[in-house]
Amino acid sequence: MTSVVLRPVRECDADRLFAFQADPVAAVMADFPSRERDAFDEHLARVLADPDNVYLVVEVDGEAVGNVASFLRDGEREVGYWIDRERWGRGIASAAVALLLERDPTRPLHAGVAPHNIGSQRVLERCGFVPDGVDESDGMLLYRLDA
Repeated sequence: MTSVVLRPVRECDADRLFAFQADPVAAVMADFPSRERDAFDEHLARVLADPDNVYLVVEVDGEAVGNVASFLRDGEREVGYWIDRERWGRGIASAAVALLLERDPTRPLHAGVAPHNIGSQRVLERCGFVPDGVDESDGMLLYRLDA
């Protein structure tokens, strides 16, 4: 596999990041609705302005191929990631999450995954997360990393 690096978001990344989350197949896999462009731009601006968030571009061979983040939700620190569907199955998400875990030493960390998203479950488990129940409100599988 090629080298995965994380870097800060640049203004020129917005179009690619928007396109990744607008992919209807990826949205179904993530069980997360795509945002329209205006809503996406507003969300990205809020995320980047919040000092509690770590939001980074995932880059492979100089090309932006996704993002990875840690953020507060309901008082718990969560991780999330989104990789270009054309790059799925190459270990990029696992490498990106591992790099994020080095940058954000906060523990515990939490994540939610759609039950049908086996690939994302494996990413989290490779990075040391363990199953931690099911979110009763939406059926997402919950994962937790303590160490």
